[in-house]
Amino acid sequence: MNLACAECPVRDSAACAVLSEEERDALAAAGRTRVLEAGEMLFAAGDEDAACATLVSGALKVAAFDAEGNEQILALVHPSGFVGELFAPFAHHDVIALTESRLCTFARPDIERALEDYPALARALLRRSQEDLLASRGLMELAGHGKAEARLAALIYDFASAASKSSCHPAQNFELPLTRGEIANMLSLTIETVSRKLGQLEKMGAIKRTGKRGIELVDPAMLQDISGRVLV
Repeated sequence: MNLACAECPVRDSAACAVLSEEERDALAAAGRTRVLEAGEMLFAAGDEDAACATLVSGALKVAAFDAEGNEQILALVHPSGFVGELFAPFAHHDVIALTESRLCTFARPDIERALEDYPALARALLRRSQEDLLASRGLMELAGHGKAEARLAALIYDFASAASKSSCHPAQNFELPLTRGEIANMLSLTIETVSRKLGQLEKMGAIKRTGKRGIELVDPAMLQDISGRVLV
């Protein structure tokens, strides 16, 4: 399916936002829309023809597996995020849809040519790569620091921020993109601990659970305080 940039919900926040309309149209001509179902893989470690993509809606995880098949979530990708290893002979990690996800996909050679043609796009992707690296490090830090409720509060707030259409405040209502098992894996906790701490956060009045994965942010300031870190 061809790209429709005019209706794209992330046209003002994705890396391509730095391009002029003419440049964006030229880039879009090389791209395609792809929709993934939850659990479907965008590309796997070792793929030599892995595409590059901008996430339009949904959520992705970047994951690695050890020799015993245990998964480690290395990063989460939210709308307007970019995935793909430029100038690499093959993909190093699996990229998997956490929810139904819509992406703008490009063959890697097409993106590499676009970076040569549009220096502003290259700079935008470099900045985004730096932001993604910092976010990934932040997720890794959550796994080994602080009490269980602090780790969970920080992760929930980060999810709320990613779900918001504004950079000024987190979303009040959103869906957790991870299962409790995946949250437990990421935070080095047990599933039972995650469930118990979610209940505690709700009893304290910081959040309210709605449905299977729905979260209402009742008191963002309290959630920040419980997390023990300054969140932006």
